[in-house]
Amino acid sequence: MAFSVHVNMERCTGCGNCVIACPVDALELYTVEPATKEKIYAVRNGKSVHLDVKAELCAGCGVCVNACPYDVIRLSGRGEMIPTEA
Repeated sequence: MAFSVHVNMERCTGCGNCVIACPVDALELYTVEPATKEKIYAVRNGKSVHLDVKAELCAGCGVCVNACPYDVIRLSGRGEMIPTEA
């Protein structure tokens, strides 16, 4: 895997901007109601929010990083974007 997407799920609101912006459909956002304990990364308003990253599709372009209005996504690996404080 050449690229890795890191999301601070403590601060992620589940807005989906990164999913919409991804040109290779490498991101999927799931919201489950009511919240369960399976694969939950965050709980917002009683719903579990799970962001799935398909690493094999990620092109490392950084579009998701720029699309996030909450600055909670980081990209590492080849073509690494410089991290900022989250």
